[in-house]
Amino acid sequence: MAETSYAPLNSSFAFATSYQTAGGILPEVSRTVERALKEGKMLDVVYGVKETVAALSQTPVNITVTGDSGNGMSSFINALRIIGHEEDASAPTGVVRTTQTRAKYSSSQFPNVVLWDLPGLGATAQTVDNYGEEMKFNMYDLFIIIASEQFSLNHVNLAKVIQRMGKRFYIVWTKLDRDLSTCVLSEVRLLQNIRENIQENLQKEGVNIPPIFLVSNLDPLLHDFPKLRDMLHKDLSNIRCCVPLNTLSGTCEKIIDEKVAFLKERVGNGGSEHSVCIRDDDDMEECVKTYRLKFGIDDQSLQQVAQSMGTVVQEYKANLKSQNMHTLRRGDWRLRLMTCILVSVFFSILKYLPCLRCCVAWFRRKKHRRVLQLVAQDTKIILKKIGKDSISPPLT
Repeated sequence: MAETSYAPLNSSFAFATSYQTAGGILPEVSRTVERALKEGKMLDVVYGVKETVAALSQTPVNITVTGDSGNGMSSFINALRIIGHEEDASAPTGVVRTTQTRAKYSSSQFPNVVLWDLPGLGATAQTVDNYGEEMKFNMYDLFIIIASEQFSLNHVNLAKVIQRMGKRFYIVWTKLDRDLSTCVLSEVRLLQNIRENIQENLQKEGVNIPPIFLVSNLDPLLHDFPKLRDMLHKDLSNIRCCVPLNTLSGTCEKIIDEKVAFLKERVGNGGSEHSVCIRDDDDMEECVKTYRLKFGIDDQSLQQVAQSMGTVVQEYKANLKSQNMHTLRRGDWRLRLMTCILVSVFFSILKYLPCLRCCVAWFRRKKHRRVLQLVAQDTKIILKKIGKDSISPPLT
C-alpha cells in the first residue's frame, strides 16, 4: 500500500496542509518583495524570499516523541541525536519506565529544535484525549509516535487525535534489531509485514497513512534513520515557512492581478504603442516579450533567478506557456483560435474598411489581453517555484 501524500495548498507557494507554525514575515522584507513584484524585478523577489526563509529558519520548533511505555522513546531520542546513553546530555533509559514527566532536549543535528520526551501513554489509565491535554499536545509542531513489538490501539488513538488536530506526524518502529534476530522470515518480508500491519490498523480507523520508518535504536545510522533525518529536515523548513510564505504568496497574487487589471485598462484605452511601449500592435511576438519583461519573467531575468537559486534556467522555463508566441499558441486554444490564418486574414481585410476599423481594434485588444493574462499565469508559476526552491533547494 502506498503512503498517502500531503496535498499542497492552492496558492503561489505550495506546502503541505498539515504544517502549522506561529512564525511571521518581517514587514520590511514583505514590502521589498511587493515593490519588486510591482516593478517586474524578479531577482529582487528572490532575494526577499530568501531573506524571509533565512529569518524563519531561526524559529523554534517543538517536536514531541510519544507512544506506549516501554517502546524505547527515550532511547530513540538519543539515537536521533546520535549520542550514547552514557553521555551527560542523553535522555535516561532503562528496562523499567524512566520518563515520569515531560523532558526536553536539544540537538546539534537539528538547530533551534526542542525534542520533547513524554511519559508513555500506557503508564496511566487516562484516555488519549486526557493524555493529550496533560502533555500539552497543542504546543507541538510535529509528533513522532514510537512503536515496537506491536502496533496497539493506543498508537492508533494517538494518530487519530493528532490527525484531528491537523498536525504532521510520523510512525517509527524502534526495535528492528530484536525483530530481525528472532524472526524466521526474510528481512524483506519482515519489513513488509510490519509496514502492512501499521497501515491496516490505521486505515481501519480512517487515519491517513503517515511516513513510516523502521529503525533500530542501537544503530542510529542504519535502516530508515537516514531517511527519517532527511524528511525531518525538510519538514522543519516547511513548518517554519509554510504559513508565512503562503501569506506572502496571497499578497503576491493580489499584486499580479492588480497589475493585470491596470495593464488591461491601458490597452483598452488606446494603442499599445503608447500605453505599454509596444512599437507594433500587430506584432504578437513583440507583445509577448514586452509583457514578460514587465512581469520580470523575460529570458534574462529567468537566467538571473536560476543562477541565484543554484540551478539551470530550463528548470524555470520548462512549464511556461509564454516562452514565445509559438509556445503560447500551442498551450492555449483561445489564443490559437484568435491567431489562426483565416481569422488573421479576415481582420487584415477589415483594416481597409473604415467603417469596420473599430472591430479590428477591438480584436487586437482581445488578443493583447489574452497574452497578458497568460503571462500573468506564468508569473505565478515562477513565484511558486521560487518559494518551493527557497526552502528545498533543487538538486544540481
